Amino acid sequence: MADKQDIRTVLKRLEDQSPTGFAIAFHIKFTTPEFLFQTYPKAWIDLYSERGYVMSDPIVRWGFSETGIISWADLGEWDDAGVLAESARFGMNHGVAISIEDGGTRSVAGFARNDRAFTDEEAAQLQADVERLHHMTSSADGMSPTVREALHDLSVQMTHPGPSE
Repeated sequence: MADKQDIRTVLKRLEDQSPTGFAIAFHIKFTTPEFLFQTYPKAWIDLYSERGYVMSDPIVRWGFSETGIISWADLGEWDDAGVLAESARFGMNHGVAISIEDGGTRSVAGFARNDRAFTDEEAAQLQADVERLHHMTSSADGMSPTVREALHDLSVQMTHPGPSE
């Protein structure tokens, strides 16, 4: 059974490894994730939502049809709307996308840096952590209602931080 402190620890590690933020949609059914964690800059999240970028986001498009890991630099053919170029205006200059399908559900993640590309080792660690969280947040693993509620609360806190955060 998943432990909320273990999940928080992995999320914190992901946050530390992605200085310009991340977005992870866990257990997507149709187009809605069971959990969504975002730490991208708020101005980007607001613009992304306002312009409905989810429909043309190359990370999402790639993540719904592929599994594995890919550098944002290699997503050019998936980015005909220029979403990644727009995200660079918010300091998200380098990144990786990860997509996992296991246990009948799919999780898709994007991680960003402003200073340099992720190393192969860093990307492999991100992928391992996303896979671990995918399994830890799975309903099939018998997550307790208390842990589920705590994760929903954490998702809201990370995606919509208060004024002091």
